[in-house]
Amino acid sequence: MRCVGVLTAVVLAAASVGAQTQLRNSNSPNVVLIITDDVGYGDFSSYGATDIRTPNIDRLAKEGVRFTDFYANGAVCSPTRAALITGRYQQRVAIENVLTPAEKRGLPVTGRSLPQLLKDNGYATALIGKWHLGYQPEVGPNAHGFDYFFGFLSGAVNYYDHSMRNGSPDLYENTTPVTEAGYLTDMLTRRSVDFIDRNGQRPFFLEVAYNAAHWPFQSPHHAPDAFPKDRDLFQGPDDVARPTRKDYAEILERADAGVGQILGAVDRHGLARNTLVIFTNDNGGEWLSRNAPLFNRKGTLWEGGIRVAAMMRWPGHVPGGKTTSQVGITMDLAATILAATNTPVPQEARLDGIDLIPLVQANALVRERTLFWRFLVPARQHRAVRQGNWKLMRDGEHLLLFDLGKDPGERNDLARQRPELVASLRAQLVEWEAEVEAEAKTTVTANAPR
Repeated sequence: MRCVGVLTAVVLAAASVGAQTQLRNSNSPNVVLIITDDVGYGDFSSYGATDIRTPNIDRLAKEGVRFTDFYANGAVCSPTRAALITGRYQQRVAIENVLTPAEKRGLPVTGRSLPQLLKDNGYATALIGKWHLGYQPEVGPNAHGFDYFFGFLSGAVNYYDHSMRNGSPDLYENTTPVTEAGYLTDMLTRRSVDFIDRNGQRPFFLEVAYNAAHWPFQSPHHAPDAFPKDRDLFQGPDDVARPTRKDYAEILERADAGVGQILGAVDRHGLARNTLVIFTNDNGGEWLSRNAPLFNRKGTLWEGGIRVAAMMRWPGHVPGGKTTSQVGITMDLAATILAATNTPVPQEARLDGIDLIPLVQANALVRERTLFWRFLVPARQHRAVRQGNWKLMRDGEHLLLFDLGKDPGERNDLARQRPELVASLRAQLVEWEAEVEAEAKTTVTANAPR
């Protein structure tokens, strides 16, 4: 009888552990966030591309939800990434353009960043790839809550020698500069797979921020010494060594192959049903990109500069094979991930983004939203607001109004027909600017060098 009692106790204990593990898993899903760089809205097969093969990225659309009206927070790299990490408009922390090595500032450390909150909730956290939110260790990835960082701090690096445009090396493991041979896309993929292999038994958050397909447009099929030593070459349409759409396609296809390996690692560990996978891009595509059917490209607030591809897969929580016109934006990803992982969010975080999971369910109604953008550089003064399907675009002093539901290419300006709507949207834009500017002044003052 004693043996039976012991055996029963062991069985009950094992069942209890199993139940606790199952409960922990259901409440603590893993998250894999994959971000490509400067890729066009229409550069994926699931968004209409016919000359680029992206079967692994498209798999997320087949097995999850594909967004038609998803936006980057910014028209260039750093602003969008600041919005992701904070879950708020990047204007609140005064990051509206790319951060350069000459700048001594970066994203302020608050203890309330997306990776820090996940880390506080027991998650293993890693950033593999691009940071571009500050060059000093005190504002680097580790300072913001990433347990592990492997990648680069700047906006763009050579795919082969991993150096910045000025020739300085830019490859780090945590805060230590490292030297490693290889095509960077493949290196980032290997590190991502290794992180999953090492952390598959605990909840993890992995951000994979590929530099593909940002310039320099160095195809993985070229020899490393095939590129000019002048680092201003192999970027633009007027370069002597002019890159081609084929080069660009090969760069993106190598990243897609990497996505396949990352999804394979998730599958190999039996984690697919307990892993939220999100894919998106940081801003609109460059000159070699296909942004169709949208107008213009990166560095503008026209749709081609800010509307991006986005997909989300989480079996049992997100329907498969669904396309949604629900409007979303990068800062929503922070709110979505924190909600999905049941991570406590302090009131001081004051997220601007929202949880998208309830809005993509099978019978969910599209929620109308009002979103704002601003991109101010000497050559371009752009502001924009989208409310429902209406978008007011302020290009310099010109106010243009578009019905994006009927005219996603922004070809038919309706400002003359709807002046009252122009006035209403402009007033909201002015009010939003005043609000974020007031907070930015406080942020800059609080984080000024002493």
